Formats: sequence, structure tokens, C-alpha cells
Amino acid sequence: MKLLRTILVALLLIALLSGCWNRKEINELAIQVGTAIDKVGDQYRVAVEVVVPAEVSARAPGSGRSPVTIYEATAPTIFEAFRKLTETSPRKIYSAHIRVLVLGEKLAREGIVDVLDALSRNPEARADFYIMIARKSEGKDVLKILTTLEKIPADDLFYTLDTSAKTWSPTTAVTLDKLIEQLVTESSSPVLTGARIIGNQKQGETHKNLEEAESAAIVRFIGLAVFKKDKLAGWLNETESRGYNYIMDNVKSSAGHIKCPTGGYAVMETTRTKTKLKGKIVDGEPVIRIEMKNVGNVSDVECDIDLADPNTITALEQKSKEHLVEVMEKVIQTAKTKFHMDIFGFGQVLNRSNPDAWERMKENWPQHFSKLKIEYAVESIIHKIGTTNDSLRKYLKE
Repeated sequence: MKLLRTILVALLLIALLSGCWNRKEINELAIQVGTAIDKVGDQYRVAVEVVVPAEVSARAPGSGRSPVTIYEATAPTIFEAFRKLTETSPRKIYSAHIRVLVLGEKLAREGIVDVLDALSRNPEARADFYIMIARKSEGKDVLKILTTLEKIPADDLFYTLDTSAKTWSPTTAVTLDKLIEQLVTESSSPVLTGARIIGNQKQGETHKNLEEAESAAIVRFIGLAVFKKDKLAGWLNETESRGYNYIMDNVKSSAGHIKCPTGGYAVMETTRTKTKLKGKIVDGEPVIRIEMKNVGNVSDVECDIDLADPNTITALEQKSKEHLVEVMEKVIQTAKTKFHMDIFGFGQVLNRSNPDAWERMKENWPQHFSKLKIEYAVESIIHKIGTTNDSLRKYLKE
């Protein structure tokens, strides 16, 4: 009897289970891999890049058609624009696999907070996609450039920025959650990488862009976009972008040249770097100390130097140190004189070290930042010089 009661209770509980009420069949979905949002007048235009399954399948050869298609809609609000996509898409747009979000420069200058609010509320989408600004163009145009190495343009944008951020210091990869954190943190300003179309945009949108070794149009990541609150305030150039990433400890690997005493260049490859920011009060004024340890290799010698001489290595290390300080000083000066705002979060560094001082200064932090003293403690170490001691110039026959 007890066993029977147990079975009856179990059956009743099973009846209460919801089962697969929210299941999604793959053949009923349109897989969204890229998103672009632009401002058109006072409305938002949303464009989504959707994969064409038959053209990217490994089992069946493609027909030569585009591997993706673009659906777009315009509405007064972002959420309405996303829902309006159903007017043209035969399948439900599935946003769980977004790789990149491209924001038009016009939208960025007017403000991105509404975009971030709408995207962060979407329970379907993950927050690990990369966000970038379409420089001097609309976001939709960046998504439409076809590429040869990656069939899907959104994948190309994602992997290119990911690789560049890891091996080339002027770019940085920012995800949705990181961007929101930068936006809401006191005395901090968001920074995003710019994506610019180089070449013939119209040809870049067609299969002609895939038929030549040199594409008619490419998307190049160039410069960092600086925001004041949620509005685009301007751009950092390549040197300034490099300095910003070194200060923010974003650099994983990079390369740069220094001048040799006799002319020419020696190229240094950064293989490991670590930056720490410390704050203190000296004579009633805030001071930020930037401590950096940079380890690298000599990867290219285009001058007459003897790398077997320890004095040469010491001299190169000193020049590398001076170069790193120079690029950091340059971006800090730009932030002070051009943007008039703390884009590095120095205020939060001071807050962690001296909360009382920060409470007194935070209301007038822009004024304190404009005359903020910076101390540099940079150590540059050359770990390897490659397989040859001397430059090949030394062995050229007369």
C-alpha cells in the first residue's frame, strides 16, 4: 500500500512538470551573429547579421551565395526595432550567439546608454560579445563587408579584434559587461576600439571582394574612442591608444621600435608586461604612481649595434623604458588638455588608497586631474636577443 501511494505521488508530481515548453527547434531559428545599431533622425535602426546555414555547412558545398543575410528595421525604441525585424525575417531571430555589436559614430556621439540598457535586459543574449564604434560610417556598413578568410563577417570582426588586442597594443577588446562597469564607475570613462572601412565600400559588400587576393575593401581597427559619460567625445591616435592600454594593464603582447645611437631602429617585442597604479597624497595634493615591469625580446635589428655587449643591452633597456614613459605621458596629456577628463580611473585608484582624501576631492576631480602629478617607475628587461648577436649589416661585403 505504501509503495502504491509513493507511485501515485510521483505520477502527480510528473504531471506538474512543464516539460520542454520553451524548446527552440534549430530549423525554426535565424542565428544572429552580428548586430549594428545606428541613429536615423530620432529613431533607432537595428541591423542583424544572420547566418545562411546552407552556405556555411561543412557537409554541403556552397552555391556561391552570401554566407549571411542582413535584416534591418527602424523604430522609435531599440526593443521595438528588434521586434519589427519579424516583418522581413521568416524565422525568429535568435540572439544567443552574437559575436560583435557595431555602433554607428552618429549614435555614439548622441549617447549609448539606451542601447546598453536594452541589450543588458535581454535574457537570451550573452554578454561576452565585443563592442566597437564604426568610425566615420554607419554600423550596418561595417557588418556588410565580406571577407575571404572567415566566411561570416561578424566572425572576422570578432577574431580580428581578439587577435589584435592580444598582440598589438593600440587596440582593446571590450565586452558588454565590462563597458557597463566602466560607464557606471565613478571617475571612469568608457573606451572602445574604432572600426573603419578602408577601400571601396560598395565592392566590399559583394562577392567581388572575395575574388581577388587584395580585397577591394577591408575593415581596419584603428584608434580608441573616448567617451564622456555615455557620449563619444573624440578619438585617441595610435600612439595615445598604445599609452592608454599600457596604463590600464591591457597589453598582453606588442611590438615597437626604438632609435639606435648610430641611426636606424631596433625592434622590441613585448612578451610580458604588468602595470600597477597606486595613489597617495603629497603636501595635500593627489599623486598617481604608475609601476610597470615590461619584459621583451629584440626581434629585429636594423642598425649597427653589438648585442653581445652587455652595455648595448643596458642602453636598449633604458631607451625602451624612456619610450614607454613617453607614450604614457602623451596620452595623459591628451586626456588633460583635449578631453579634460580622467579616462584612466585615477580617481578610483586614489579612492582605494585614501578614501577620506577622495571624499574631499571628488566634487572637483576634473580640476584636480588637470594638474595631477604622475610618477613613473618603469622597468624594461630584455629577455632574449634571438639567434644572432649582430645585425646582418655587419657582415655585408664591401
